[in-house]
Order: sequence, then structure tokens, then C-alpha cells
Amino acid sequence: MTKDNKNAASAPSKDVEKYLAALPKETRSALEQLRKAIRAAAPKAEEIISYQIPTYKYHGPLVHFVARKDYCSFIVISKPVLETFKSQLKPYDISGTTIHFSAERPLPAALVTKLVKARIADNEAAQESKEKNYGRQKR
Repeated sequence: MTKDNKNAASAPSKDVEKYLAALPKETRSALEQLRKAIRAAAPKAEEIISYQIPTYKYHGPLVHFVARKDYCSFIVISKPVLETFKSQLKPYDISGTTIHFSAERPLPAALVTKLVKARIADNEAAQESKEKNYGRQKR
């Protein structure tokens, strides 16, 4: 996404489509649902492959997801965000800033939306803080 086109929705990544196409059907279906929820919650986020996994960037890293042999992971990058939604995440295993789930029990789209929107708010606040601090340094 170019800086001139910041307000436009980001195009789907062909690399992410290839990543998903290589997965077993059940896993692919669960991660396609996750991807759809992420893209709906963060239409301005750039969708790329980073560190060999699907990644979304909006004012910096936003979220990632990954398929493993026996489970899927949604990497939220923020412990405070996970803490905020702790009660809704009880059915899932959490390690650090990562939510693990099975293809048979994917994350609900409504929960993904809440998590992604919380991350957007985090990144926007961090960006605003950077811009304020940069302005102070220039004086």
C-alpha cells in the first residue's frame, strides 16, 4: 500500500493465497475464516508474508496467523489486548501473545474483530505518540 493511498482498502496478497492453498482442507478453511475476519476488521491493513507467515501491518505489525501440524495460531502481539479479552479466550490455549486453536474449533469472527480493532487502537495510539514526540524534537 502506498502512502498516497492510506485510506483505501488493501488488496489481498497472492502470497497469502498461496500459503493457504498449500494447507490441508480443514486447516485452510479455518484460516480463511480468520483471514476474512481480519481483513474485515482492518481493511486498511497491508497483507504480506513476513517471517514465512501471513502478517498484517497497520502503523507497524498488527497481527499474524500460522498453521502448524496439529493446530493453528493467531498472534496478537499484545499481552494487554489478550488480557482485556481473557474471559472470552478461556476455551483456547494462550502462549505469550499467541492464541492456539484447532481447525475444528476456529476462533469466532466476532472475537477476532474485537482483538484486531484493539490492536488497531494500540498501533494508532503508538503512531500518534511518535508523531507528537517527533514534533517536540524538531523544535
